[in-house]
Amino acid sequence: MPQLIFLPHQEICPEGAVFEVEPGVTICDAALAHGIEIEHACEKSCACTTCHVVVREGFDSLDEALEEEEDMLDKAWGLEPESRLSCQAVVGEEDLVIEIPKYTINMVSENH
Repeated sequence: MPQLIFLPHQEICPEGAVFEVEPGVTICDAALAHGIEIEHACEKSCACTTCHVVVREGFDSLDEALEEEEDMLDKAWGLEPESRLSCQAVVGEEDLVIEIPKYTINMVSENH
């Protein structure tokens, strides 16, 4: 099973996290299942950018982003070539190193 390695984030996971997941789950669902409270203001419907992550290692193992995701990513704070919406990025067979950006573009932060 692939490992997801979350780099430390000052508020969401200060110590970082490492855990194994079954292939086929989204990065967002895997994070939430392991206590990493990634924002997902649109309830994972690819309608916002609050779950934006940067995949530092293993990016090429992910399926390509669909046009809808690419359009949303264009609005994300701190967009990088390895950026994905975690609600759309499905874990494959390789380990991933994931960075949660410091900021999101979210006018109203909701507690999920």
